[in-house]
Amino acid sequence: MQRTLSDHLPARVGATVRIAGWVHRRRLLKSVAFLILRDAGGLAQVVVTDPETRAELEKLTEETVVEVVGTATANATAPAGVEVTDPTVRPLGPPAVPPPFDLYRPTLTASLPTQLDNAPTALRHPTRSAALRVSAAAVAGFRAALDARDFVEIHTPKVVSSSTESGANVFALDWFGRPAYLAQSPQFYKQLMVGVFERVYEVGPVFRAEPHDTVRHLAQYTSLDVELGFVTDHRDVMAVLRDTLAGMLGTVGERAGGALATLGVDVPAVPAQIPAVHFTEALTIAGAPADEPDLAPAHERALGEWARREHGSDFLFVTGYPMAKRPFYTHPDPARPAHSNGFDLLFRGLELVTGGQRLHRHADYLAALAARGEPVEPYAGFLDAFQHGMPPHGGFAIGLERFVARLVGAANIREVTAFPRDLHRLTP
Repeated sequence: MQRTLSDHLPARVGATVRIAGWVHRRRLLKSVAFLILRDAGGLAQVVVTDPETRAELEKLTEETVVEVVGTATANATAPAGVEVTDPTVRPLGPPAVPPPFDLYRPTLTASLPTQLDNAPTALRHPTRSAALRVSAAAVAGFRAALDARDFVEIHTPKVVSSSTESGANVFALDWFGRPAYLAQSPQFYKQLMVGVFERVYEVGPVFRAEPHDTVRHLAQYTSLDVELGFVTDHRDVMAVLRDTLAGMLGTVGERAGGALATLGVDVPAVPAQIPAVHFTEALTIAGAPADEPDLAPAHERALGEWARREHGSDFLFVTGYPMAKRPFYTHPDPARPAHSNGFDLLFRGLELVTGGQRLHRHADYLAALAARGEPVEPYAGFLDAFQHGMPPHGGFAIGLERFVARLVGAANIREVTAFPRDLHRLTP
């Protein structure tokens, strides 16, 4: 008999079904016992009245894997309006050792460090797995939105010979006796691939050896990277980003509706035109000094509140960041050279996306590196392509975990990361 997932039981009312999963909870009453079984589809209620079956049920521990064969019976009070009656219950393995917290409770009461130490079982909790389902749907939407616009998915090296971001915050490793580094970004490679496909994207890990110990930073996270050629300026990139976000959130709504319901989350609307302010205006709105070189978290929160109040938007573009705070490959604003054709996108008052127009002329790269006192040699392989013709181009990168955390309202980015890597954690 083919296995039926719990969320497909409503279509099998009156039929004999076989379900299988984990013992989520047992409720042993005087005249009846209930087995709540958890599988990939959700929860199913099994009603046990037979004394022998009840005796076997009493021996089971929570998280034991079992198979149940019985009749799918309509019951408005059961999960999805269906329960399994007249069952036979067969363990598919030995009794499980219960985890150090109750997975059947509506919320995990264990501290976050305890959850992370026991991630393989903590992630079984419906709220923790729901966040990961949202993440998976967001990635599917990211790919679908870009595939529909003729972007090509690429895969770039994660071990590189030099730092991408001209900084010291890299993880060094030994590569057959030579120094190498974990990639901070696929930035250079995605720019080079614009010269091949014009429009490219990548979903992959990036590594930042920054000693941050905050609720919004990880040492390894998943970056959703995009680069496109033949742009006029950064505004073309912003338009693609807007459509990509709309596609991601649309797919989350379509494919992760149950997960959103579990988390009590509604998908925000993406405005047809996301409001945008120049960096200098953003400082004024946030009440920051006019000579401030960057936006602090408090400034971002103030801007998020302003965007919600004035535009009814959870999203806000801040454009024209000072060139001094942007990487050397950033294209300056021709009208205001001290400012860039770069942008950040704030999502509910938190920086979610960084992007902009890139330099595309070889001579401009040489000048940019010289102005910063940077040697050319570490970037020679990257710069060589610009001698062979590259179009005006730009792109952006979305931090997946940060996006999901903000979407579901998680207080800590680690709550939506299966196995986080940070300043302190390298296991499990």
